[in-house]
Amino acid sequence: MTAALPQRSVDLGEVRPCLEGAIPAIMATCAADGTPNVAYISQVYYVDEGHVSLSFQFFNKTRQNLLANPRSTLLVLNPLNAVFYRLHLRYLRTEDSGPVFESMKAQLAGIASHTGMADVFRLRGSDIHEVIEVERLPQEPLAEALPSPPPKPNHLSVLRRASLQLSGARNLGEALDATLDALVRDLAVRHAMVLILDTTTQRLYTVASRGYETSGVGSEIALGDGVIGVAARECTPVRIMHMTSAYLYSRAMRNSLGDACPQNTDIPYPGLPEPHSQLAVPLRSAGRVVGVLFVESPLDLQFSFEDEDLLMALGGQLGAAIDLMHEAEAPCTGTAPDVAVASVPAVPTGPALQVRHYRSNDSVFINNAYLIKGVAGAILWKLLRDGQHGRKEFTNRELRLDSSLRLPDVADNLEARLLLLHRRLAEQCPQLRIQKTGRGCFRFEANGPVELEDVAA
Repeated sequence: MTAALPQRSVDLGEVRPCLEGAIPAIMATCAADGTPNVAYISQVYYVDEGHVSLSFQFFNKTRQNLLANPRSTLLVLNPLNAVFYRLHLRYLRTEDSGPVFESMKAQLAGIASHTGMADVFRLRGSDIHEVIEVERLPQEPLAEALPSPPPKPNHLSVLRRASLQLSGARNLGEALDATLDALVRDLAVRHAMVLILDTTTQRLYTVASRGYETSGVGSEIALGDGVIGVAARECTPVRIMHMTSAYLYSRAMRNSLGDACPQNTDIPYPGLPEPHSQLAVPLRSAGRVVGVLFVESPLDLQFSFEDEDLLMALGGQLGAAIDLMHEAEAPCTGTAPDVAVASVPAVPTGPALQVRHYRSNDSVFINNAYLIKGVAGAILWKLLRDGQHGRKEFTNRELRLDSSLRLPDVADNLEARLLLLHRRLAEQCPQLRIQKTGRGCFRFEANGPVELEDVAA
């Protein structure tokens, strides 16, 4: 009986599940004199329908052969159905910066930590290869007997439902909640969060989350730090499918306040202690990054490239919504008809709140417990000082015009900062609350006495 021949002219898209790093690829190269060499490759990255990128970590025999003879063959395996593919490649160039390199660098760190080789694996470059041909090899009987993976939801239908829900949001809080609720409901995502970029401090701060013991609202990630920071800095999605202890955010990035303020200003990051799958996509608007949408799971291989495409599309809509939801700056004359003022039960009057403000970075402590800092801290301090004179009503416009708050001239994200402050107060200090009263205006109330201390250092 004649053996089955490999099926040629396979689209590279069919091979994408093989490039998740679950099973190392095998690469064959030849030296200039024709001597063959076979080696395992820790990372193969899908660039586009005609190119892949391989990790350059060591100047070894494979590397020497590629520089002498750019043709190579790559054998990859689909971990879901055990089908082998053979890729015929031509080496083009090596990149040591840019989105492809940074994405591979982040992913490689996850693979390295999973194998205990974090101190050995260092990405030196991304070797870009043209895919000349793809072959699907004959399927083994074992592969034919493997059960089919569970069906995935129709991603286009999921995107449609999520987009409809997001388009109905009337403010930033509703937009964030609509996005995260859609992921939980339609994609069975159990752990997710949205972070907004503060261009002044070059940090991302958490404004909404799902699935964690604590919300982590206000926790910060430095631009370029780990999966989330790299996604924001390079404006590219970063997806890791294995144990990623190298990128655990066990604590928020610490910002020292100096000797005059030794207290800890970390807000605990809400991430999983042992994530096995992570996906971060940038939120973009008008050609710039405004934040990051992040999902993770304690299980391997939880987020496919289709999930990545879906989150990129949804993230683009959310990014535009964040930009478009700048509140009207005209002073409001009353409660807008489409805004319902929530009924908040009164908080019993108790001992005076001791509020301490540090001018060095506008950090605010309440009863010696850290609450907020930065622009959100400066806003709170303004509200508290004005509240001491009996004032309760405020507008977004006046905050934007207040130079003491040091809002950036472009993309001030005032609504995001107010939302962050509102949610931090609701979680940590319900005696103080921000209550939306209309478009571009809100009420700030202190249910009880407040004593203020301003520290100049």
